[in-house]
Amino acid sequence: MKEILHYLFNHNSLSEAQAYDILKSITEGKYNEIQTASFLTVFQMRDITEAEMKGFRRALWELCIPMDTEGQDTICVCGTGGDGKNTFNISTLSSFIVAGAGYKVTKHGNYAVSSNCGSSNVLEALGYQFTSNTDQLKKQLDEANICFLHAPLFHPAMKQVASTRKQLKVKTFFNMLGPLINPARPSHQFTGVFNLKTLRLYSYLLEDSNTSFSVVHSLDGYDEISLTGAFKIAQNKGASTFTPEEIGFNTLDPKLIHGTDDVQSNAALFTKILKNEGTEAQAQVVVANASMAIQTMEENLSFEDCRAKAKESLVSGNAYRALKNLTS
Repeated sequence: MKEILHYLFNHNSLSEAQAYDILKSITEGKYNEIQTASFLTVFQMRDITEAEMKGFRRALWELCIPMDTEGQDTICVCGTGGDGKNTFNISTLSSFIVAGAGYKVTKHGNYAVSSNCGSSNVLEALGYQFTSNTDQLKKQLDEANICFLHAPLFHPAMKQVASTRKQLKVKTFFNMLGPLINPARPSHQFTGVFNLKTLRLYSYLLEDSNTSFSVVHSLDGYDEISLTGAFKIAQNKGASTFTPEEIGFNTLDPKLIHGTDDVQSNAALFTKILKNEGTEAQAQVVVANASMAIQTMEENLSFEDCRAKAKESLVSGNAYRALKNLTS
């Protein structure tokens, strides 16, 4: 690791093959926590390259436990995290709205590292039991239109870095990798990222796959469509920038989409919003993200039609029923 760090400290970047080899060595426990932490912090000081991301992703794909969805079209709705905005669980709530609208969601997630409450934290608090049993997950997908793939169960190699990431308490390139290594390899992906450079990087990486994708970043720093200002979206067909008003929503005060300070409170808020008992602002932001996810799957539908489907899922109770079916 000493030679690797010197190489990187001299402003060099890794080839895809080098990145692949190093990450495999890290996950095999060949380096101690201090060495691993030093390596991770290099990418806090400079942008990660496309070749490095490809190498890291290839290593984790090789080591993961796959889930075969047998050719079904599915979507993963998730964010990289790491934006430091302390919102409630917008992407996870949006996933249930998409499921309630009749689409299959293979949601990939984990415990929080740099925020108060990740998708795994909130679903566990709501009684969901994590599993890597493919038959059970397929049954959930059939009955609830959604299943949840808890990252540590499908990426056992990540155990080697879990403690280091938890102690660092800052976003690392693993935040960036998370949405790119869904074990179900969904056909569609709606992902929020924490800055524009990552949006461009994701676009390059996803363009090389068969995935239909939408990658979003709110220009005031959120890794989702926050409705607090304009956002940029990159898709297979190109990139565009929109204001909330241009997609039929109001601009929101950031305070209106804050989460709470602990997991149980976030779980209670999660249920309240899915029951359509949240505030107008909370409903707007989850419907906005779910609408864009639906359009990622239904690119021939107008955004207005996708928004109507998302709103109906929430208001009718279908989104909440998807949660109950998943956790029962």
